[in-house]
Amino acid sequence: MTIGQMLLPEFDQEMASTRKILELVPDDKLDWKIHEKSNTIGWLAHHLSDIPGWTMATIHQDEWDEGKAEKPEITHSREAYLKTFDKNVAEAREALENVDDQTMMKNWRFLYNGQEIFTLPKLAVIRTWVINHIIHHRGIMTVYYRVNNIPVPGMYGPSADDNMM
Repeated sequence: MTIGQMLLPEFDQEMASTRKILELVPDDKLDWKIHEKSNTIGWLAHHLSDIPGWTMATIHQDEWDEGKAEKPEITHSREAYLKTFDKNVAEAREALENVDDQTMMKNWRFLYNGQEIFTLPKLAVIRTWVINHIIHHRGIMTVYYRVNNIPVPGMYGPSADDNMM
């Protein structure tokens, strides 16, 4: 079993939990934000749908320059977020299924306008900038939901909003 294949159970669990969150995106509150310095629900949903796609950029490239990258078109509906998310998860899952260990241990650089921000093995990038990053932003979204009285689904067991039987 390769390193990429060993990541799949964790990846699958976190993506399933993230999809639960995206299924609840309120189309009528996409511009809502908790604070003037915070991002909107719509921005956050778009970000959550986009993050799994970073897996392919990590596996198939050796660096990424965020300052020179084309900015993705921001979608504005739950349906669009879910479509993007599902596509990115399927492609990321396939990439993890097929990547060899040598590639996963190769260094990957994150740049901003040519300036190096960090260099890490591709495995660490996927764990940190894909899996952990999506968990972080998913947690923010659950706070947004809670203060807007949107039921929060359980991620690692039942939430206070899940029916306990």
